[in-house]
Amino acid sequence: MAELPTRTLGDGTSVPVIGFGTYPLRGTDGVRAMVSALEVGYRFIDTAVNYRNEREVSEAMRVSGVDRGDIFLQTKVPGRDHTIARKSIETSLHVMDLDYLDSALIHWPNPSQGTFVRAWESLVEAKERGLVRSIGVSNFTPEQLDDVISATGVTPATNQIELHPAFPQVEQRAADAERGVVTQAWSPLGRTSSMEEPVVKEIAEAHGVTPAQVVLRWHLHLDSLPLPKSADPQRQVTNSEILGFDLSDEQIAAITALGRPDGRLFGADPLVHEEL
Repeated sequence: MAELPTRTLGDGTSVPVIGFGTYPLRGTDGVRAMVSALEVGYRFIDTAVNYRNEREVSEAMRVSGVDRGDIFLQTKVPGRDHTIARKSIETSLHVMDLDYLDSALIHWPNPSQGTFVRAWESLVEAKERGLVRSIGVSNFTPEQLDDVISATGVTPATNQIELHPAFPQVEQRAADAERGVVTQAWSPLGRTSSMEEPVVKEIAEAHGVTPAQVVLRWHLHLDSLPLPKSADPQRQVTNSEILGFDLSDEQIAAITALGRPDGRLFGADPLVHEEL
C-alpha cells in the first residue's frame, strides 16, 4: 500500500484521505484486524466510546509499532456525555493511555436533549487545553452546524455522516462545504448494496478495478473522506488502492444518481434520532 495523501482541514490539521472504520471490531479478533490495517498502511483510525473498542484500538497501535505521531486517531463523545464532554474525552485518553487525541467528534446531536451546543463548547475547551488537536461533529444537519458555530464562533472541522451511493447526501455535503466543514463518510460502501448496482459493476470493469474501489474513488471525487471497515487484510489493501484511476464526470454523476428517498440504510435521522 502506497502512502496515502493527506487533506488539510479548516483548522489546519492534516488527515489521510482514507480512514479505517473500527465498528464493530472488538476483542482479540478486533485487535488483529486493526493491527493488520496499520501494517498495510492505514494511518487514520476512527473509533467511538459507543463502539466499546477504544482499548483494542490502543492495543493495536502499540502492537503495530507504528509511531503515535504518524497516526490520526479519532473518537466520539456519546449522547449521554453531552453535559460532560470534556470529561468524556479525558476518560477516552485514560482508557487508551494517550496524551492527546487527533480528533474528537460529537457522535449525535440528540436534538430533544438540547445539549449539543454545550457539548460543542466543551470540545472547544478541550482543544484549547491541548487534549485534542481537531474537533468536529457527526450526523449534524446544516441547522445544527449553524447553532454550534453561532454559539462559539468555532466551525467544526468535520461532519461524519452516513454517505454512500444509495444515500449521497447532496444537500448536506453542499451545506458542509459552504461552511468550510469537511464531510467524512461512515458506511461509505453502503454495506454491499452499492457494489451490486449494474452501473458500478460496469464502471469497475471499464477501469479494471473492483466495485468497492469505484465507490471509494467516487467518495474522493466528492471531497468526502471515506472510512471503510474490513477485517480481511487483502480487502483492507484493495480498499486503499483507489488513487491509480479517475472517474469521469459522467461516471460520478451516474453513481450519485443511484440515490433514492429510502436509501438511508440505518434509519437514523439526526433530526429525531437519540444516541445514548
